[in-house]
Amino acid sequence: MDVAAIRELTERLRLEVHKAVVGQDRALELMLIALLSDGHVLLEGVPGTAKTLLARAFAAALGVGFGRVQFTPDLMPGDVIGTNLFNFQTNAFTLTRGPIFTDVLLADEVNRTPPKTQAALLQAMQERAVTIDGTTYPLSRGFMVLATQNPIEQEGTYPLPEAELDRFLFKIAVGYPDRSEEREMVRLHGHRTATPTLAEYGIARAASPQDLIEMRGTVGTLRLADAVIDYVVDLVRATRERQALLCGASPRAANMLAVAARARAAIEGRNFVIPDDVKALALPVLRHRVVMAPAAEIEGLTAEGAITRLLEEVEAPR
Repeated sequence: MDVAAIRELTERLRLEVHKAVVGQDRALELMLIALLSDGHVLLEGVPGTAKTLLARAFAAALGVGFGRVQFTPDLMPGDVIGTNLFNFQTNAFTLTRGPIFTDVLLADEVNRTPPKTQAALLQAMQERAVTIDGTTYPLSRGFMVLATQNPIEQEGTYPLPEAELDRFLFKIAVGYPDRSEEREMVRLHGHRTATPTLAEYGIARAASPQDLIEMRGTVGTLRLADAVIDYVVDLVRATRERQALLCGASPRAANMLAVAARARAAIEGRNFVIPDDVKALALPVLRHRVVMAPAAEIEGLTAEGAITRLLEEVEAPR
């Protein structure tokens, strides 16, 4: 599959999702890039900004297997990955698979469950497999987590551990819509309070499973010049050298930024990466991978501000 076909398919996916979701163009673009990069996405925003609807519509447009877990304070790891239950008829244990055995998993409000249950996603996100009672079971080849969370300042939330945050390709800030988008939402949905079913939106499958495999394969072949590789590495290493940052981004961040830049180039219809691809994705790739120093936080500096400053200081190739 060439980049022209990838651009056409991703545009078709975008149009199908927009049958249900008004606006959120930036979030949808990043989700499409994550799809082509074989990565996971964390959507953060206040309640009522269509995070869950966006994830559901995205999965519907892909037409793949979809599972959902509503994370709550009393949720257990076995409720996510499954467990072995004793069958008295066969006198043997039988695996009852959890919702994680799917293609796209919506981990809704993932930071409203304690760390013990949050950790149930660690192996699945990294290895596309889960281990239950000593036996490892493979997950779908294109397994993807779309997690939503409310800002950690809100009551009843448990911050995700750094090891889990590092497994997400992007942390997407889902903000309020602008006035024209919010007006369109009211025009379309202002006659009811309940969310319509996806069937009512008429979302059709825009890509086949084979299309997804071929698109990901093509993305991995796109040209990444040595100068752009140096730029990616310099940006990531710079996060470890700033006093404002207590902890910088991991080497995994550099790999993820590189593959995401390739995916963005494909969506733009190019078979090569340019520095602007890296710049456009540095913030969503890095914002959740750095830890602010206490002194910088007191001064009001945020992770987003620190990364924006890095982009200004680290010289991009011409």
